[in-house]
Amino acid sequence: MESKHMSAFALYQNLEPDQPPPAKKPPVQAEVKKKKKKDNAAFKLKVKVQAKAERKKMRKKLHKPSQKEENQKEVPHNQVTVECVSAEPLETLLADLAKVNNSRERASKLFQWLITPIPDKMFFRETWEKKPIFVQRKNPDYYKGLFSTAELDRIFREEDVQYGVNLDVTSYTNGKRETLNPPGRVLPYTAWDFYESGCSLRMLNPQAFSSTVWNVLSILQEQFGSMAGANIYLTPPGTQGFAPHYDDIEAFVVQLEGKKHWRVYSPRCQGCLLCDFSSANFDQADIGKPILDVVVEAGDLIYFPRGFIHQGNCLPDAHSLHITISSYQKNSWGDLLQKLVPAALEVAMEEDVEFRRGLPLDYLTYMGVQNSDKEDPRRAKFFSRIDNLMKRLTNYAPLDAAVDQKAKDFIHDCLPPTLTPDELVTSVKGAPTRWEGGQVKDVGVHITTQTQIRILRAQCARLCNDGDAVHLYYTTDNSRVYHKEQLKSFEIKPEYTDAVEFLIHSYPGFVTVGSLPCESAQDRIALAELLFEKGIIHTAEPL
Repeated sequence: MESKHMSAFALYQNLEPDQPPPAKKPPVQAEVKKKKKKDNAAFKLKVKVQAKAERKKMRKKLHKPSQKEENQKEVPHNQVTVECVSAEPLETLLADLAKVNNSRERASKLFQWLITPIPDKMFFRETWEKKPIFVQRKNPDYYKGLFSTAELDRIFREEDVQYGVNLDVTSYTNGKRETLNPPGRVLPYTAWDFYESGCSLRMLNPQAFSSTVWNVLSILQEQFGSMAGANIYLTPPGTQGFAPHYDDIEAFVVQLEGKKHWRVYSPRCQGCLLCDFSSANFDQADIGKPILDVVVEAGDLIYFPRGFIHQGNCLPDAHSLHITISSYQKNSWGDLLQKLVPAALEVAMEEDVEFRRGLPLDYLTYMGVQNSDKEDPRRAKFFSRIDNLMKRLTNYAPLDAAVDQKAKDFIHDCLPPTLTPDELVTSVKGAPTRWEGGQVKDVGVHITTQTQIRILRAQCARLCNDGDAVHLYYTTDNSRVYHKEQLKSFEIKPEYTDAVEFLIHSYPGFVTVGSLPCESAQDRIALAELLFEKGIIHTAEPL
């Protein structure tokens, strides 16, 4: 009797799970959870309600939502439809961008290509962090060359792709979302069997395997001043891979092949607007009506901000391949204050005796939740003292140091820069040192005071004061896999700091080594050689 083929999907479902279940997303915010869990202890609810009321009462201010906040509750969407937007091939565009002298200008031009025909200034003024937008181009080749299903197949065959690390297998049927990752390496036989069984394939870090995606993201990260990441999603016809949810990133959904039905919903409450964490999966009954309901075809784009619930399903007649380009994760004012306030408190405790004075002997008798209903004048005095200390705290806030802490996070998150042909032959990676004829040729670099140099990218290096020492943090040795390598830095001698600042501020211009503000020609050459060996600078001409 001929045996019947069992798909990878069916085989997985019949096996006893020997792997821990996939990590759950962070829970939804408190305001959302309260709606789902009305039976929570009344005491916890009372704490939150009374705490809010107490703050209002003590400050004698009644908070009224601004007109802007009221408008954000139901955000209107825009749809831009353009008849057959033409564009040069991506390969040609990237070659042209390689000739642009300034990496910031290069990033701006590439971002404009991403969102054409919307002018970038208008986008950031009217759409960014405010509302979703759908760009319909009627040109299936607009994003051609960025990525393809054929490229995904090549990666499965040639690269070491691991389930759960580089690829997720997912399904969403009858309101149930599942991740079906087997252990080990992804092989075409199993991956495509999952796909044929109706599962979606999500590649988590395509920049590690695709040089084009790496190039695009490494350019765009300078547009945002924040890491640019990407996931790729391949969905079979007539299926859906993910439940409705919202994310903590600004999302640009770029449709590469086929088509997909997308629905985007307003944030469920003010606390979900521009949220700083991703949600759990929602039930369809919990999300209301979509504010954007469109079929996205190859060459089209959807953008939506953090906190906007979304879901996409394939129509029966076509598969879908799209790449979601993301940025601005953990890049809010609140994230900066999380670094600033603890540092400010440390300085204030050291320099201001008011922060070191003891709490009232009896404050536990009138403060705290159990005393929040008391009409006690000591409570008003206590709140007033806290308000005064908070105002004094701003005098001790080391803002530049806190920004540098954020900058170090950005440097660590960044992809390494992709080198243009000119940069390759003028950087350490293109140095002519080699083994030839039984001996080493052209060893060492030959930098003189007349050599012209500049840093490789506008944001590839950052000078930061770390206590008693100054370090230079840089991206050029980063991995194409997120945080695979530790943050890269080295200590800068005090006599070199002015020269490094001079180099950073001179970008995109070249400067001669002899113009570096160091004490001697020997120091200038030594610093230039160090930066060259780290790949942080390149020369105007090949050495």
